[in-house]
Amino acid sequence: MSNLLTEIIDRKRARVEAAREVLSDALIQRQALKRREIATPRSFAKALQTDGISIIAEFKRRSPSKGLIRDNADAAEFARSYQAGGAKAVSVLTEQDYFSGSLEDLREVRMAVSLPALRKDFFFESYQVYESAASGADAVLLIVAAVDDADLKNLRRVAEEELQMDALVEVHTLEELNRAVDSGAKLIGVNNRDLRTFKVSIETSEQLAARAPKGVTLVSESGIESSADLKRLSELGYKGFLIGETLMRSDDPAATLRGLLGVGVAG
Repeated sequence: MSNLLTEIIDRKRARVEAAREVLSDALIQRQALKRREIATPRSFAKALQTDGISIIAEFKRRSPSKGLIRDNADAAEFARSYQAGGAKAVSVLTEQDYFSGSLEDLREVRMAVSLPALRKDFFFESYQVYESAASGADAVLLIVAAVDDADLKNLRRVAEEELQMDALVEVHTLEELNRAVDSGAKLIGVNNRDLRTFKVSIETSEQLAARAPKGVTLVSESGIESSADLKRLSELGYKGFLIGETLMRSDDPAATLRGLLGVGVAG
């Protein structure tokens, strides 16, 4: 892991331990199971299987590479705009120290829209997956670079088998792609941003598309800015497209989404 990724994970470990002091492992697990029992079914994976371009619209206020993107942004307001613009799902970045997110953002999004909600954070233990389910997430993002193989398999198992959620397993290299496949992942996100350098290149998605096995649903993440990008990646087999900064900087996210989708689908 890069120094920054290691730093983020270390800070996150402290956050998880603080959360555990308030809600024990047993209690958060019970809350998660109860929430999943009564939750309205919203399949993140199925949302990406519909015809046309499936955009996962992301809510995030800032990032380590870009700094402040949109201060004091309202998660519910953005989510409603994303739904109105035709997004198939919403990604909520909940990491606090480097992205200014929170679980409260996730809860607000869950209350505001009917779209599947993905919790995007830095996962390394099952407590976080239970926490996500208890807060209303329909899916979680698991970063291969952040965990070893045993933890990756366990996190995916807890999410998909125990809680009946979806796990979007994120990779950046061929080695990570192979690890994701070995973990049993069927929903794989290719991050065009290198977490070690934070440089962005859609070529990462282009290169890994050809190496993904059949039966895997591919999602391209980061650096997607135009309908031409969507068309190009769709032709390579990508079903989902995670877009954040372009929408967060827009004064009218719904219109921006409609513009992307209108040209992308027509192409």
